[in-house]
Amino acid sequence: MALVVLVGLLRHAAGPQSAEPSRAAIAAAFAGSPPALAALHSRGGRLLSGGLRGFDAQLLALRGQPVVVALWASWCAACRRELPTLQRVSVADGRRVAFLGVDVRDPPPAGADLLRSFPVSYPSWLDPSGKISRSLTSADAYPQTVFIDRHGSVVDDHLGTWATAAALQRAVVAHLLG
Repeated sequence: MALVVLVGLLRHAAGPQSAEPSRAAIAAAFAGSPPALAALHSRGGRLLSGGLRGFDAQLLALRGQPVVVALWASWCAACRRELPTLQRVSVADGRRVAFLGVDVRDPPPAGADLLRSFPVSYPSWLDPSGKISRSLTSADAYPQTVFIDRHGSVVDDHLGTWATAAALQRAVVAHLLG
């Protein structure tokens, strides 16, 4: 019994555990996605370059789709805690909502390493200078979630982690699907 408790404590102390669904679950969840979302899913888990121009081009390609943007960094402990929630919700809602990440002020190997530990179903943009982040919000704190409507307008943002996946899903519905 003591060994079970010790293992549990060590796992908890090590930080959050990935909530990545199986490949089969992801494929089933995304079956029949609109073309713009299917193209996005095909680049899931990647860190993309291209800066603000590339990110804006992606948003333009997604016009007509609601978008959730997760601003994060590997050095941000709260961002690490939030990744399992983003893993779950991006798959659950990925057929109706586009998810994007922005890796802010992170050395490139660190962000890529984090995404290997916590694979997500959507791509993230490298933002070493913070230009992409500043184009979306004036707050310079992470994690932060930005909600963009079908017309390309920022309709809300949330600073801090989500208490549960259900809380994030309620916000997606309220801001983007309601």
